[in-house]
Amino acid sequence: MKNLKFILVLIFGFLSSSCNLDEDPIFLDATLYDNPDSAAAALDGIYQKLTTYDSMERRYWVINGFSGLFVTHRQGNSVNNPHNSSLMALNPIQDQVSEAFWRGLYGAIAQTNAAIENITVVENPITNDELLFSDIKGQAYFARAWAYFDLTRLFKDIPLWTELPDENNLNKAKSTTKEVYAQVISDAKMAASLINGKSGIGYPKQYAANMLLAKLYMALATNPDLREESLTEMDYWQMAFDEAIKVYGQYSLVADYSSIFTDSNENNSESIFEFQLSQDATNSQMGRNYTPNGYKVAQAFGWLRIHADVFEIHRDTYPNDPRIDATYLYDYTNANNGNALRTYPAITTRTNLRASHPYFFKFAEKNTTHSNQYNSQNIVVYRYSDLLLMLAEISNELQNGQQLGYVTEVLNRVGMTPQVGFLGSQEEFRGAIMNEYRFELIGEGEDAHNNRRRGFDYFLNNTILTHNTNTNPGFTASVDILLSTDPTGTMTLPIPQSEINTNELINN
Repeated sequence: MKNLKFILVLIFGFLSSSCNLDEDPIFLDATLYDNPDSAAAALDGIYQKLTTYDSMERRYWVINGFSGLFVTHRQGNSVNNPHNSSLMALNPIQDQVSEAFWRGLYGAIAQTNAAIENITVVENPITNDELLFSDIKGQAYFARAWAYFDLTRLFKDIPLWTELPDENNLNKAKSTTKEVYAQVISDAKMAASLINGKSGIGYPKQYAANMLLAKLYMALATNPDLREESLTEMDYWQMAFDEAIKVYGQYSLVADYSSIFTDSNENNSESIFEFQLSQDATNSQMGRNYTPNGYKVAQAFGWLRIHADVFEIHRDTYPNDPRIDATYLYDYTNANNGNALRTYPAITTRTNLRASHPYFFKFAEKNTTHSNQYNSQNIVVYRYSDLLLMLAEISNELQNGQQLGYVTEVLNRVGMTPQVGFLGSQEEFRGAIMNEYRFELIGEGEDAHNNRRRGFDYFLNNTILTHNTNTNPGFTASVDILLSTDPTGTMTLPIPQSEINTNELINN
């Protein structure tokens, strides 16, 4: 069975040495998709594209920074540094990071379009080759659906490329979010029907497409402007349940929560969609960018910190939760000199930005003797505990009586019992489940979407004002970002200037 990490090393070298995107990208060669081996290599190229610095490192920077839950000391130990005063404060500008992230995902979309256009599948595949072609094309549909779902939730109306450009088709006007969602639904359904597992371990199964559809239907349930006129909010909650329940029982929670964020338990029973990373392919600097400074012997920045008040809400709700130590780092020994390094809450005097918020620890390189700036720790994009929390939220909206059972499955893993909010009214359960997403999944790529999914007022009252007016540890202007309350900026990232400059059909 193929080892995807090894394959990615090969495909990375093959693509980077053999093609230039400004000349003739190799994925545009239709003959690449004529035989199973080269088509499989093209698929690996798609997933490799999703793990480049632009597509992955920058994506996590943008999507976490725009969640309202993070602060950074990057480019200055001040709440007024360029990132804290814009993206982190929910006042985004057209910056190079967002532009590179945009370019990275659209590059991956171009490769999916080539695969979808050129791979032929038979109606009822039987042979190994037929099954593999079907799986590869399904994977391409899934990757395109996932990329567009991510982009439109952040940038709203965006260009929708489902074909390759040619001399008569070089620019694309923006499609509405509603139109993009319709394409994502179509792509995800195609993915679910075509993926059959033939590509093997390390590639998502069809259930990843079902989970994506469930997430999309949840978004439509709470956004009436995006819904089909013939369908109601409850129709979409039911559709979300119908997709999510297809995934239920197909995976299982791993025993040790913290092992999810190491390189020793990859592609485990909880993983539904996972980025396969290899330091040999030099395609991941997550371990440099997101490892706290001094935690390992090599260069490390630890750019992302979680707001101190977000930490306190978690600790107040579940004081002995083992997820705390797996998520936050605030007291450790410098691997280079043995000195103690502490931040809040190990240090409670909040007079310095760097010492006033705990580090985000999930993406850190856990080996303190690791000496390479690149690392091999896989990143899980979709996992089963998220699916269980989705089912709990959906069940609460449907009032089908199943909601507490799904939450209990997640909490049993870490020895916690459902907080009091889960035992009250539908509205109280709703507030508790939205917090539970943070306790379980913070920083993993869904916070910005979950926080906004119920509209601006919900985001304002449950994220922005909760932070701006917090009393534990207390908002301090010198070390805490004041999050914007302006709905015109807090909900949407601006289209990158490079897209506006080069696309004749887009003005702003």
